[in-house]
Amino acid sequence: MKKINTAKSFGIIGLGRFGSALVKTLSDAGKEVIAVDTDEQTVKAVRKYTDFAFVVETLNQDTLEETGIQNCSIVAICIDDEIDMSILTTMLVIKMGVSIVIAKASSPEHGEVLKRLGADVVYPESDMAVRIGKKLISGNLIDYISLDDDVEVRRIQVDGQLVGRTIQEMDVRRTYGINIIAIERNHQTNVEFSAQYRFQAGDIVAVIGKVDKIDHFERDTQQ
Repeated sequence: MKKINTAKSFGIIGLGRFGSALVKTLSDAGKEVIAVDTDEQTVKAVRKYTDFAFVVETLNQDTLEETGIQNCSIVAICIDDEIDMSILTTMLVIKMGVSIVIAKASSPEHGEVLKRLGADVVYPESDMAVRIGKKLISGNLIDYISLDDDVEVRRIQVDGQLVGRTIQEMDVRRTYGINIIAIERNHQTNVEFSAQYRFQAGDIVAVIGKVDKIDHFERDTQQ
């Protein structure tokens, strides 16, 4: 077996639907992944994506160290059906010195404990519901990233009164309090555009700002 470059690798502990999908996504992107689970069948299923998939009898410090996961730059704990095991494993991985630990939580209370341990917490089901809801509400929303302090980055399909107008004419910074950070046309992304850039139908604009201000911008430009 080849030796993994653990300094640039990702560790995934827990190979349910979420963890397995994460292994596939990272592997498809050319990343080196260590995958760990106590269930032999789930581990076998991800071996087509990584050579470093390990079955462990129990999740403790000794068995985790044997996989080399403590040397990964980022480890994701994808266990939420057994909250006590999720918390214990997160605590162990942080104790082992992994610089970035991301933990999946099943509830706000579960997430609060994980945060107190020092993990970055994700709520996949809740996040996906919000993402789908936003796309249903806004017909021209392509995607978004939620940041702290009610700030988002959104990719929005150019439509309505945006078409044919320049950035300077729209003056979105003064009018809406948001900033345009990129414009995509024909699958090419431009981050060095001028104020004279004229929007065309089919363009995708990436903006950053407070949620309510981006909402205002979307409502106006759809008219």
